[in-house]
Amino acid sequence: MNEEMKYKELVSRYADKEVTAQERELVEQLLKDNIELNNYYNQLKAMDSLLNENPVEEVSPDWENKVQATLFEAVSKEGKKVKKISAFRMSVGGGIVTTIIIGVIALSSMQVYIKRGIQGRLKTAADDIGEQFSAGNTRLKMSSDDVGMQYTPYYLATDYSSVRSQTMTESYSAPKIEQEFWGDEVDVRQSIVHNTEEYARVYENQFLTVNENPLSTFSIDVDTGSYSNIRRFLNRNQLPPADAVRIEEMLNYFSYEYAKPTGEDPFSINTDAAVCPWNEGHQLVRIGLQGKTLDQEEIPPSNLVFLIDVSGSMDTPNKLPLLKQSLKMMVNQLSEDQRVAMVVYAGAAGQVLESTPGSDKRKILGAIDRLNAGGSTAGGAGIKLAYKIAKENYIDGGNNRVILATDGDFNIGVSSTSEMTRLIEEKRDEGVFVTVLGFGMGNYKDNRLEQIANKGNGTYHYIDTIKEARKVLVDELGSTLFTIAKDVKLQIEFNPAQVKAYRLIGYENRVMAKEDFNDDKKDAGELGAGHTVTALYEIVPAGSSEKFGSVDELKYQTKQSVSSNEMMTVKLRYKQPDGFVSKLIKKEINKYEVTNVPQGDFEFAAAVAEFGMILRDSKYKGNSTYNHVVQAAEKSKGKDSSGYRQEFIELVEKARSVDHRPVKTYPNEEENVQADGFDRTYGNQDVPQRGIQFK
Repeated sequence: MNEEMKYKELVSRYADKEVTAQERELVEQLLKDNIELNNYYNQLKAMDSLLNENPVEEVSPDWENKVQATLFEAVSKEGKKVKKISAFRMSVGGGIVTTIIIGVIALSSMQVYIKRGIQGRLKTAADDIGEQFSAGNTRLKMSSDDVGMQYTPYYLATDYSSVRSQTMTESYSAPKIEQEFWGDEVDVRQSIVHNTEEYARVYENQFLTVNENPLSTFSIDVDTGSYSNIRRFLNRNQLPPADAVRIEEMLNYFSYEYAKPTGEDPFSINTDAAVCPWNEGHQLVRIGLQGKTLDQEEIPPSNLVFLIDVSGSMDTPNKLPLLKQSLKMMVNQLSEDQRVAMVVYAGAAGQVLESTPGSDKRKILGAIDRLNAGGSTAGGAGIKLAYKIAKENYIDGGNNRVILATDGDFNIGVSSTSEMTRLIEEKRDEGVFVTVLGFGMGNYKDNRLEQIANKGNGTYHYIDTIKEARKVLVDELGSTLFTIAKDVKLQIEFNPAQVKAYRLIGYENRVMAKEDFNDDKKDAGELGAGHTVTALYEIVPAGSSEKFGSVDELKYQTKQSVSSNEMMTVKLRYKQPDGFVSKLIKKEINKYEVTNVPQGDFEFAAAVAEFGMILRDSKYKGNSTYNHVVQAAEKSKGKDSSGYRQEFIELVEKARSVDHRPVKTYPNEEENVQADGFDRTYGNQDVPQRGIQFK
């Protein structure tokens, strides 16, 4: 879609009151400055009035199929004129009602309206076809060579993309739509694509008994890609796949007011504990790290290599065009001692910009402007070349980094996830880190991009809007680029005298063996300047009557508990960015620190985790509800100068409106009844878990 159509799409959503506050400001300014867009907006309003003057209370059963076929023909004939749509005749209770929709529509000027306006503006004439043709439910009416097919129509999209998350049978062979209005057939081969998005399977952390598992060890994670990807799904009125929901990335999307570091360590360790909001018989512990903020004179010089995917799969508005806008914003923040080179890859990889001082913005921006998409995706060749250029311009003691921007759809050369991560692992010890920026949908490879960032000593972000690009590449530029500690890992030792069982919420793909904590050869996560990291543990107190899976008593060993009021000891290891030997620091949490309810930032973090468990349909979500998440988030929103927390609340409301899943029960191996009498029996299918609800 060109720039004109992109803005018309935005104006169309504005007319339907489907824009964010930031988008509303942009549109209102555009309407003041652009006469053509203003006329287009007035056309939309006039059509709304015309439709509202001709309501239809009931339509024939085949009307929705006719609307769908007609709409799809219009979409498939982009750039051509629609001759005439004069009088639509519909059967209503045995009679005939003629509704004049519109005389003549020129598709070249109103195609956005046709593509996405049908759901809202024709709902009086089509008995709210949005309910019948919701994402994933639509079935086209085909001719005799019909093949089963499901797709998400363009007009159900809420951002600037053409066709969304569309799937069909593998035996697909360009079916033809039976046209009942305009007579001819339309080849839909180019309008329907496979949905090949990939997510790594997430196996939720379970409750572990302290007697059998006194140590919990994991690597920190400062990625945020999962949260913005979840937002993308919800803004399209869809729930995200369960495996797209990584709760630690939701938690770490937000910053929190932790105490700043005061000693020689580059970060502070903060802890607090309270009664668990979704299970009053449990406790919730928060562990927060606050990285130090670097002064301007402390920021090391940078050697950056932009590695940009310009393959054919990037040729949609929410991929390469959004990427180019994002990079331009970042370039405008660069200084003279931050050098930039640029590598692109499609069918082959090549350097399009030599290492250039950040002060020469004209040269860098010119290279970005010349980027165009086309060809297949030689991702492996591109990464190899980017590393080669980074090493040629290596700055001792500086920030040497590759910034990979792609949808992750590698299909030529080094293509498998294991091959790609092995390549990254071979290069990371040479001192070049990686920042990964994910774009797009439909063929998005979340699993590959997350692993590249994890293995490459870097961070992973998903860019779904220009606002998110500003957050990652402008507002958080320092923490995105400048590492202050690497191989940061935590190990918590629980006291069985105070804790019966525990569960780490999230971080499933960051869990480490207990022996890895003291092994400096084991890779772990990185912490950027000014970054915060948050982790939550759900705790079952020692006096609880809950039962968990157990093993037989050991024959040759005995266990003894040490009497102490400490619940746990938090141990942390980290290395300096250029170091090879880790440093150990510790902090204890006392049982008397547990408060009745989480307060402030702690309460907001708990609400985010609760929302994540609802989206995942977690068997550990207890009494979680959307209402409680909204109430807690509203209460703990704070100043929220950037509006991210308010946006979170709006996403929870949106999820509640589209979540029609039935209530489920989650069995466990044994009967489980709390001392307070609340039935938490998971072991019997006939006894449902109470409090599990979505509304």
